[in-house]
Amino acid sequence: MIQLRNRPGRHTAGRTLVIAALLAAAVVPAATAAPLAATAPVTVRSTASAYQQVAHFYGAYIDAAGSEGGGTLTTALRAFYLTPALRSQLRTWEARNHADGVLRAQNTPLAFEVTPGDSGAGHTWSKVRLTWSGGKHPTYTRLTVQSDLRTGRISGIR
Repeated sequence: MIQLRNRPGRHTAGRTLVIAALLAAAVVPAATAAPLAATAPVTVRSTASAYQQVAHFYGAYIDAAGSEGGGTLTTALRAFYLTPALRSQLRTWEARNHADGVLRAQNTPLAFEVTPGDSGAGHTWSKVRLTWSGGKHPTYTRLTVQSDLRTGRISGIR
């Protein structure tokens, strides 16, 4: 801590100058940091936002896939939410299995549920439960969806 004392007979102009210099030194780095942050954005994601992205994606995707003419929208949703590498993997999986790679099926589920999972090494995993039938004995498919915490994009579906 810096202590400044007034000596008898001295003016406080010296103290005022020192305080002004200290404030200027503290304010200038903060002012110059703002333009740097604006030119080089850093995306910080939490596991909660990645989990929410998965829920938003599956909600919109199921709605689009279940609607007539929703193919254009499902393609746009894939481009927005999925990494390019995952989109490529899904095309290969779909050609081999003749089904939708996101849903792992040929039709659309009645409902879905997303729960957060573990996180580590810059990724988080969500559990997705797709409901295919109702009644006393509903049928489910369970998927594990991997998201990249840095970008928030979905990078894997198993």
